[in-house]
Amino acid sequence: MPDQIHLTVATVIHRDGKFLMVRERDRGREVINQPAGHVEPGETLQQAALRETYEETGWRVELTDFLGISTYHAAANGATYYRVSFAASALGEDRHAVLDPDIIAAHWLTPEALRAAPELLRSPLVMKVIDDFLAGRFYPLDLVSNLHHGDSA
Repeated sequence: MPDQIHLTVATVIHRDGKFLMVRERDRGREVINQPAGHVEPGETLQQAALRETYEETGWRVELTDFLGISTYHAAANGATYYRVSFAASALGEDRHAVLDPDIIAAHWLTPEALRAAPELLRSPLVMKVIDDFLAGRFYPLDLVSNLHHGDSA
């Protein structure tokens, strides 16, 4: 039984052969990740993906596809992460955005650069969703439903 369960989202943004990635601090070390983070109470998965992407990169994006759900147990902290991943198109960068304090910088990186430095990836999920994207494993966004109190299933 895991000590903690975390519901997170990640956004895969591809442009000109590169992916929008963040360099961030995680428990005292610098790592590379997609724009990603925890879903907040009352927030849809899609809203969380858009918010996290903006807060971590300053980029506004449009979600285009659902990439899937991945589970990862992190031995370092005993937590189990349920990661819901989306593909998105970049709409524009807000160069005045104030990024989350754990974010060092946002970078556009090639898959080859990411594969060359696996020790820098925050978790194995980073390459997994990029590989899913590159393999064309896209699903319609409407696979993720958002019901509100009073809605009928």
